[in-house]
Amino acid sequence: MTSDIWTEKYRPKVFADVLGQDEIVKRVEAFVNKKSMPHLLFSGPAGVGKTSLALVTVKALFGDSWRSNFLELNASDERGIDVVRNKVKDFARTRAIGDVPFKIIYLDECDALTKEAQQALRRTMENYTQTCRFVLSCNYSSKIIDPIQSRCAIFRFKLLPKQDLIKVINSIAEKENINIDDSAKEALFNICDGDCRRAENILQSSAVITDHITDEIIYSLASVARPKEIKEIIQLALNNKFIDSRKKLLDIMLEYGLSGLDIIKQIQKEVPKIDAENKKKMELIEFCGEAEFRMTEGSDEYVQLEALLAKIVLVGYK
Repeated sequence: MTSDIWTEKYRPKVFADVLGQDEIVKRVEAFVNKKSMPHLLFSGPAGVGKTSLALVTVKALFGDSWRSNFLELNASDERGIDVVRNKVKDFARTRAIGDVPFKIIYLDECDALTKEAQQALRRTMENYTQTCRFVLSCNYSSKIIDPIQSRCAIFRFKLLPKQDLIKVINSIAEKENINIDDSAKEALFNICDGDCRRAENILQSSAVITDHITDEIIYSLASVARPKEIKEIIQLALNNKFIDSRKKLLDIMLEYGLSGLDIIKQIQKEVPKIDAENKKKMELIEFCGEAEFRMTEGSDEYVQLEALLAKIVLVGYK
């Protein structure tokens, strides 16, 4: 087993390798084939292939000379107006090498740019359209100013569906010669929720421990409680067993090293699956939202979690 990070080792090399974003890949590939493309804005959650698609696009456009024609900046590190004015302009003002008439600047996490830097970027995008195309990547397109959005073709990435994530897991397991149980694959999907990068990282961490990966290993490494344990906490509270429910909750938090926010999110995820009438489920979701808000505002997480369990017990009484 090599020491490479699997997220880089198994990063897609060609368009066919980019899974879960079929329509987007089709349209971007058409731009590449015509060697003509507008500025692009990739928007969507982490770990779904935004950077990978940008790199595949650049390699398909420029071939071996892609490094000379590509500038990658991470806007969350370099988020000031000076970066946009200096680094981007220095790169954008020279012509591309090869038969493609433009270079590509990839600006990752550009929703972290200040508003002033985004205004500077808008002017730069206008001034250097002859020699440069921008590919902007962000988690939330709403944080990008409208003038930039109107200058880009916007592609909204979605979380990877289950079959595509399982396909990635199977492919890596085969190449790395590891044995992974079906229950472990299910656990990976439940934990990662379509985030391919997180799935690969957890899988690599598990493979270091053993060649036979079970759901037990996945849950312990990901610091996530098993869904049935969370369900048990809720069910105990609904059955008026407050002390038992509280003890189980604290044991799980200590065992998996969970924060209050982590456990709230898991409870909220499991509430729709419990055996109770819809009205009670809606009340529980509302209580989860209230507790989560109070925690983010700085309330003590243990007090809020006990209050949540108390409310669940009262719902069980009704």
